[in-house]
Order: sequence, then C-alpha cells, then structure tokens
Amino acid sequence: MYERTRNYDLVAKKIARRVRSAARGGRKVAYCVDGSVFEDSAAALLLRKKNVRFMDGRSKAERLAALAHLGEYTSSSAYTLAEKQLALPLVVYDLCADNVGDVKLLLAEKYGDETPVLLAAGKKVRFLPLYEIDRFGEMGYENAGLIVPNTPLLEKKKYDFDDLIAILRRLRAPDGCPWDKVQTHESIRIDAVEEAYELVDAIDRDDPDRILEESGDVLMQSAFHALIEEEKGHFTVADMVSAICEKLITRHTHVFGSDRAESAEGALSVWDKNKMKEKHQTTFSDAVTDVPMCFPALLRAQKIAKRAQKGGWDKPDISLFERQFREEYGELLEAVKGGDPAKIAAEYGDLLLCTVNLGRAVGADAEQSLADAAKKLQARYVAYETLVRADGKDVLTLSEEEKEDYYRRVKESE
Repeated sequence: MYERTRNYDLVAKKIARRVRSAARGGRKVAYCVDGSVFEDSAAALLLRKKNVRFMDGRSKAERLAALAHLGEYTSSSAYTLAEKQLALPLVVYDLCADNVGDVKLLLAEKYGDETPVLLAAGKKVRFLPLYEIDRFGEMGYENAGLIVPNTPLLEKKKYDFDDLIAILRRLRAPDGCPWDKVQTHESIRIDAVEEAYELVDAIDRDDPDRILEESGDVLMQSAFHALIEEEKGHFTVADMVSAICEKLITRHTHVFGSDRAESAEGALSVWDKNKMKEKHQTTFSDAVTDVPMCFPALLRAQKIAKRAQKGGWDKPDISLFERQFREEYGELLEAVKGGDPAKIAAEYGDLLLCTVNLGRAVGADAEQSLADAAKKLQARYVAYETLVRADGKDVLTLSEEEKEDYYRRVKESE
C-alpha cells in the first residue's frame, strides 16, 4: 500500500479501511504495529470506532529516548515530521531509506546541517552531523530513529523565533546588558521607524543580503516592544504572535470565510470592511481620524484623502486639476502679498494637498513619487558637479548660460 500511495495520510486511511473490511460480520481481527499503538496513524483511526480494544507495546520514541538518556522530549514519526511543531530535544522514529533524505533536509533547514545528532538503527548507535544521516545505508535502518539533542544557545548553528526571545530576555535580565535592560518604549520608539526605513531602502536596492539583515532588525524591534509589555504583565510575546495570526484570518474572510474577492481591489475592499468592524469604527470619520499622526506628512495626507473618498468624498478628477491648482496657487500668492507666515504656510499646505490628490487621480503614490524624484535630483546634481569639476571650474561661479549647458548635458546622458 505504501508503494502504491504517495500520501502517507492516505496510506493510513487505506490500512484502516482494509482492517475494518476484514472485520465485517463480527470477525475478530488483530492489527499489529511496531511500537506503541498511539504512534501508528492507522491504529489511531481504528481506535475512533466502537468495539476496538488495544494492547499497547513499548513506544518507539521511548526506546530511542532511552538511548540518549532523555527525560522530557518531543517526538514525531518521520512520515509526519513536516506537519509538526518541532522542539528540542527531538526524537524521530519510523526512519527508513525512503524518507531519511527528506528528514535530513527538513531538520537542516530548521537546525543547521552540522547539528550533532544520534542515529540509531537496530542495536547500532552512532553520533554524527545531521548532513551525514543518509550516508549510512550499511546500518540497515532497521527500527531506525534519530535523536536531535538540545543544543546550548551559544553552540547553535541556526536560531528560531524562540531563540530570539531567549536572547532578548537574557539581555534584559538584571545581570544582562547595561544598555538593553534600561530601555523603554519611549527610548527606542524611533528605532522602529529607522529600521523600517532601512528595510525599505534594502528593498529599493534589490539587495537580498540587506533585506535579510534589515527584516531581522524590524522583527527584533517588534519582539523588544512585546517583551517590555510582557515584563509589565500586560500581554506576552505569545499573545502578540497569536494576535497577528488572528488578524490575518479575520481580515481575509475571502480566503478563510464566506466573502468573495476576484481581484486585488476586491480583496482590499474586504480587508477594509473587516478592519472597520474589528476596530469598532462605526463611521468613516472614525477611519479618517485613525491615520497615525507619526506618518510622514505626504503619506498621511494621501491616507486621509483615500479614506475620505471611501466615505463618499469626491473622487479626484484629473480634468478638474488645472482649475483647482490655479485656485490654490492664486490663494498662495495672495497670502504671500499679505505677509502673514501662518497664512502662507496654510495656503502652501493646500497646494501640496492638491498635488497629492493629482497623484491619486493618475494612480501614482505621492510618497514614492517624491522619493524617486528626490533620488533623481540627487543623482543629477552629483553628475552636474562632476562635469563642472572635470572642466576645472567652480560650481559657485558659473554663469547662467554655463549652468544651463551643464544641466542639459546631464539630462542628455541619462
């Protein structure tokens, strides 16, 4: 059955069906397994039915754990290892030539391929690095299993989220790092913003190594703030992880629920609907005022205008922009004539908001567009000064004609 079936769960169901079929008409059937009844998937299915008795044997996991003198441990069949939440020390039973390669790759991804493990087959036991476990076919893999011991933190080759939290707790301990243990939400709040911007910069540079590093820094900031709240007794790190998982499920009701979305726009509509419901926002004004104050001004203006539009505010119309721009520009000129700084700033803000709405009308992101334009300006000036200096001239003493000529040459070279 195993050779004819690719899915191990389906193998168990087929075996259970075969046993129940043999037991029809009141016949007594014995289904024998190696190790404990509760380590066999087909036996677990049979035990759900009536008129089934079981006589348990010695657990394969217990036999393997005894070889490593383990008291507490987690265990899994090699066939179901990919479905389990793994923790060390780990005992893997049902290891055989057909699955040892898959087991090696899965565990190497999580713990590192040089992790020391104990490979047991029959009466043979051998300590070796994880990457070698599929090179010892001479052991026969008879009653084979694998033990991955609990590696001390400083000896690990790969770390997981639990290790991150353990490291942060150690740094925050009374005898930990003098800097880390005195930090508060307020003292490191700006770090979260800086790390997020550095991640965005790494993405813009299309640099995988920097994306790896900066995304880790963003994760660390989230964990740090959650740990501070855990110390205050408000919530735990586990609560934080649970909350984001719950949010992803409840916001994506078109995936995990009965809502439907056939496009990206439809999915965003479902998300927004669920978001308002979860945040107890009964009016669109609630959503408009919920835009964070700490956002960059251009991004915040764009968010507010977008949410206002969802609440019935007029959609930006490119055909009306020229008239609106002239009106706002005229009001700015009048304010300049009046000489009132506050009035000038207010009218200039209205003009900027007008251009934000133009971006929405043409489908351009205002924040990204300005960032790209600033980057282009930066590159143009560097090229401009390079040309000037190459000619032995000073950028501060150029005539208007010379400035125009150098600027033209820079644009032509782009």
